[in-house]
Amino acid sequence: MELVFGPVPSRRLGKSLGVNNIPPKICSYSCVYCQIGSTVVKTIKRRKYFDPNDIYKAVEKRLAEAEEPDYITFVPDGEPTLDINLGREIEALKDFGIKIAVITNGSLLFMEDVREDLSKADLVSVKIDAGYEKTWKFVNRPHEELSFERVIEGIIQFSNEYTGDLITETMLINNVDYSKDLERISEILKTVNPKKAYISIPIRPPAEPWVMPAHEEVINEAYHIFTKSLGEESVELLLGFEGYDFDVSGDIVKLILSITSVHPLRKDILEHMLKEKDASWSIVEKLISEGKIVEVEYFGKKFYLRKIPSIKR
Repeated sequence: MELVFGPVPSRRLGKSLGVNNIPPKICSYSCVYCQIGSTVVKTIKRRKYFDPNDIYKAVEKRLAEAEEPDYITFVPDGEPTLDINLGREIEALKDFGIKIAVITNGSLLFMEDVREDLSKADLVSVKIDAGYEKTWKFVNRPHEELSFERVIEGIIQFSNEYTGDLITETMLINNVDYSKDLERISEILKTVNPKKAYISIPIRPPAEPWVMPAHEEVINEAYHIFTKSLGEESVELLLGFEGYDFDVSGDIVKLILSITSVHPLRKDILEHMLKEKDASWSIVEKLISEGKIVEVEYFGKKFYLRKIPSIKR
């Protein structure tokens, strides 16, 4: 398997050079939405998988060939913290003078050695998909020795100790009743206090064929509940759409599509934008008819966000 891939574009990280430090598909979870498929080996035992020197040399070789990335990112085909050499690898790769990021499900942060390893990274992304154990077990299908409260306590403890950039990601899917979970997730997020809390949806074929993105109404509700706890500047949607520069002097259609892929636009704000551009509401109606944006209602107010695409299989 390739130990290094990219650089690839990332909305969260800019240009990211990926490090594959775990063989597929070894993980502490077997998430129903995982784009890599169901977990083959479900474990919470840390061990050595690859020689750290091989990872270092693979990164060195790729950096000599490619444009310098914004981050070197541990984002393997499994859970990166299962690698007992993760801390050594992060420290070694710092030689290149590029920021190091780790994308983790956060399930092993109750372990002191895992927290110590991740503390060496410049940015850590952790997953918080549920507010209660029932939803967690349904969506993330964790290792039998894990408990929801222990996992959340580990994430909170890490957030209290970590001095780098901590971000979170919450994946929202269909067939889940989020009526209670969203409030509880927002409480957890407030305690964790991430630099940015991302709300995402599955956009690639998932492990379970029944999995689809949550409805726009659910995504909109999650956004407003999370922003109530964290503030609008700390919550962002990751709906899988290409980004545009947020240039207010640019094309109004691109501007609407770019903003609504990041957060819902309230009707009065959208009307103001159109007025500033000397544009008519017919632009919005056209985008709705073309299936590019959708109108939803929240607490008596109308909002507009990007239409959630069907997953192509």
